[in-house]
Amino acid sequence: MTTNKYKSTKKITRGAPRNFSGQHLMHSNKLIHEIVDQVKISRHDTVLDLGAGKGALTSVLSQRAGKVLAVEYDIEFVEVLKRKFFQQKNTKIIHEDILQFRLPKEPFIVVSNIPYSITTPIMKMLLNNPSIGFQRGVIVMEKGAAKRFTSNMVKDPYVIAWRMWFDIRYSKEISRKNFSPPPRVDSAMISINRKARPIVPTSDYLIFWGMVNYLFKSPRSSIDLAFKGIFTPPQIKQLKRNLGVKNDRPVASLSEQQWGIIFKTMVKHVPKFRWPKIKKRN
Repeated sequence: MTTNKYKSTKKITRGAPRNFSGQHLMHSNKLIHEIVDQVKISRHDTVLDLGAGKGALTSVLSQRAGKVLAVEYDIEFVEVLKRKFFQQKNTKIIHEDILQFRLPKEPFIVVSNIPYSITTPIMKMLLNNPSIGFQRGVIVMEKGAAKRFTSNMVKDPYVIAWRMWFDIRYSKEISRKNFSPPPRVDSAMISINRKARPIVPTSDYLIFWGMVNYLFKSPRSSIDLAFKGIFTPPQIKQLKRNLGVKNDRPVASLSEQQWGIIFKTMVKHVPKFRWPKIKKRN
């Protein structure tokens, strides 16, 4: 069975990794096949199953992919996985904290039912740096997080940054009844696909990160207020025309295409010394 994990303070022990948590097992074979079918996996693909549990998703993935990396921390589940897949040469069981796992250098796909307690860190691991090999995937997560990552009104700068290079779509709500024991909240399935034509060049991702972090200091701020410090008043006036914005709006309401226009305007018309900086992270 594939798992979803919730943080459980009763079970946490000293030295436990950040994704140490209780287990909620997905028991619908129909749903498991539906998840995998969405990705269109071939024998040429490397696929990651992050939080593999007892291997329900892993089993289907191993039948279709060229290589499967099943990452799981719970030692009891790791032993189950090793017994289950010891004859599957294309499937590697990795006993490791997900957030410490080193992503493959080659292009890869992710098909996972991820731990709820570290949903955002996992998404950042996959999407913050568009130069890594992540290509596409289907991920099951807590419904509220799925809606936050796909909402038109964006509250977090990293979600805007992800959308410059990836299409993130809300695919389907998944009832808590599909898990045993059932969690307190429903889940959802999201699909992620690398854009064929990124809105911002991959090589400029750190420049964009600096800009969006600066402009998103307060998501509810008006465009006029947020753009001060980068753009001059005449530039802001012209930029609003280019964005098709007649009245002032909060920066959180801007679309990914509008953010692309803002970035191109900054790179073309604003001196580099006024570009907000961000330190490169590993």
